[in-house]
Amino acid sequence: MRDKRFIAEHRGGPLKKEQHYQLIKWACDCSEHVLPLSCEIDDRLKNALNVAELWQQGNASVGDARKASLGAITVANESSNPITILVARSIGHAVATAHMADHSLGAAWYALKATKNACKSPDAERKWQNEKLPPEIKDLVLSARKAPRFKKI
Repeated sequence: MRDKRFIAEHRGGPLKKEQHYQLIKWACDCSEHVLPLSCEIDDRLKNALNVAELWQQGNASVGDARKASLGAITVANESSNPITILVARSIGHAVATAHMADHSLGAAWYALKATKNACKSPDAERKWQNEKLPPEIKDLVLSARKAPRFKKI
């Protein structure tokens, strides 16, 4: 079930546009932070991150973001490298945040999984992610991360 706090104002929810932009920026930061863990950096991943930035600036549509997200997920589906799969899924969720803001949580979650699969500390990564949260969305994200689906990495 979706967390209704992540529904945008224009869709009848409480999430302000600026918060939505902050969520996509944070999600992209989380994905970009683990991108170097992947030994395969496909142009579709870079494109997805670029489209997310363009959307945040008002220069790409939600449709553009959805298409870029599907491109990143295709990279995950084509790869046999577990870390690349997780990084690509993180990026796919990051750009999909334009469509549904709660995808930002998925971007962070897959980044944590990629970190763990790379034998790095997911606790240190989560701390880094939390420190990157702007104050305007910090309580929202931290409380949402307490949901059972986000607790186990």
